Amino acid sequence: MQNLTEANTVTKNQVFSPDILVISRTFLPKEGGIEEYTYNRCLQDSQRVIALTSSYPGNANFDQKQPFPIYRWYLPQFLKTGILSSFSKQIFHLIGSFVLAIQLYFRYHYRYIEWLHGYDFPSLLLLTYLLPVKCFIYLHGNDLLCPLKNPLFKALFYLTLQRVEGIVCNSSFTCDYLKQHFNITTSTYVINPTIRPEKFGIKSFTDLNPKEFRSQMRQKYDIPETAIVILSVGRLVPRKGFDRIIETLPTLLCENLDVHYIICGRGVMEPELKSLAINLGLQKRVHLAGYVPDRELAKYYLGCDIFAMITYFDTTDRSIEGFGIVYREAGFFGKAVIAARVGGVIDAVNNQENGLLVDPNSQEELINALTLLCKNPQLREKLGQKGQELAQQQILHNSIYK
Repeated sequence: MQNLTEANTVTKNQVFSPDILVISRTFLPKEGGIEEYTYNRCLQDSQRVIALTSSYPGNANFDQKQPFPIYRWYLPQFLKTGILSSFSKQIFHLIGSFVLAIQLYFRYHYRYIEWLHGYDFPSLLLLTYLLPVKCFIYLHGNDLLCPLKNPLFKALFYLTLQRVEGIVCNSSFTCDYLKQHFNITTSTYVINPTIRPEKFGIKSFTDLNPKEFRSQMRQKYDIPETAIVILSVGRLVPRKGFDRIIETLPTLLCENLDVHYIICGRGVMEPELKSLAINLGLQKRVHLAGYVPDRELAKYYLGCDIFAMITYFDTTDRSIEGFGIVYREAGFFGKAVIAARVGGVIDAVNNQENGLLVDPNSQEELINALTLLCKNPQLREKLGQKGQELAQQQILHNSIYK
């Protein structure tokens, strides 16, 4: 467990009166949607926030540069793999968050806890009994689905929801799903994820050179300037639907559309996606980019013509898209998107405004949407412009206190 005297502190001359403890099992510099959401929340009230999270390689250098203090509980690296890794990590998260939250209370006497990830909620439940503070819990989708698997966890989760001051959901879908499964009287709020340009190494869209980035990305994969590039960004898992887009390419090619498909991400489906592309004779059309750091993603967003990702509800793993920040990121770069009409995606994509929504189980709808956007650059531009407008919108997190 980390000693509080060794934890990060802010610039010595900076005056601090933090009264909000933000707790999340994961945080930057680890890249990801939840991590980015939590970091953006902290930046909105950097003078009021204390961040508490788990350790991560390279976090010391990152923590020292932040305008708010960050404390971390120790998470051994060997827990990344192994049969017991998942269970062991859960124990470290539960104990670490609980113990350090208590210690930090006696240091800062904070008045609020914002639990930014619904996982590890038993620790939050205990804190609601032990500390004289008001607590809020954030839900993103899968962290709401997990307690439903076990009657005991569901009961404890329900008790936690009843004891907190408020529940913040990342989308209206998550909020509706919550109310369908729990009869709660606690106040609920919807705060969508927002786009932070600095994630991509820029201050604003105007800092970019779209033509240069587009050219660099296409040269890397030997894609002609006149070709239509479809892009997806995400973990290579079944529910992201990358295979469904690959399966549309033969039809699009038969329409004399010069299309290429780039997938940024890594995961268990990589061998399967490679085999699918080979079997369909698409080796030169499907490009698996692997892991792409956030600061390189701008080139991919700018280099594509259409962003598409057809997620669906994985009933086996009980996994669903709680929002889909990548759709808003694509919009930030002025790209039209195609997405599935499922989960919190409908909060990120407004049909016929910044993109097109399709039935995730209808290959015909997907083909029609791709064909329409491939053939209609004016529509792509119109949807992309609206996407940029929506990407600028944000709701302040401190609104939950009003």
